[in-house]
Amino acid sequence: MEAQAVPLVLPAWTWLAQHPWLYPALEAVHLCGIALLFGSLVVFELRLWGAAPALSVPALARLALPVTLLGFSVAAVSGALMFSSQPGDLLANRYFTLKMALLLAAGSNAAIFHARGSLHRFDVWARAQTVLSLGLWIAVIICGRWIAYA
Repeated sequence: MEAQAVPLVLPAWTWLAQHPWLYPALEAVHLCGIALLFGSLVVFELRLWGAAPALSVPALARLALPVTLLGFSVAAVSGALMFSSQPGDLLANRYFTLKMALLLAAGSNAAIFHARGSLHRFDVWARAQTVLSLGLWIAVIICGRWIAYA
């Protein structure tokens, strides 16, 4: 007798993936969160590279960081809800697993950036971390888009 695979979808969440407009709306919310996160990071990181020198870095950070955190929160909550509707499929998707690894790397990079006081020290390491940050987030976005095609 062959063992049958147990689906990883929780019955309470199957309706989410099958709803005619709820899942696409959730995807739109997810994209809005990503836009807030990525857009605020780009503006802040361009400032660290010397753009708009009239803007104070600490003042811009006070504006941009809450927007970045809001965007991340919106993307994380909406992403978790989307994941809950099809965890088995997503865990088997190489782009999803790569996206999660890249998210971990991006979060680690941000934690190191802030832990070393890079908001007040615009040295070569801070600039290198901004390049790494943008690269990681672009890779996260690309992997997220490719999930549907794997």
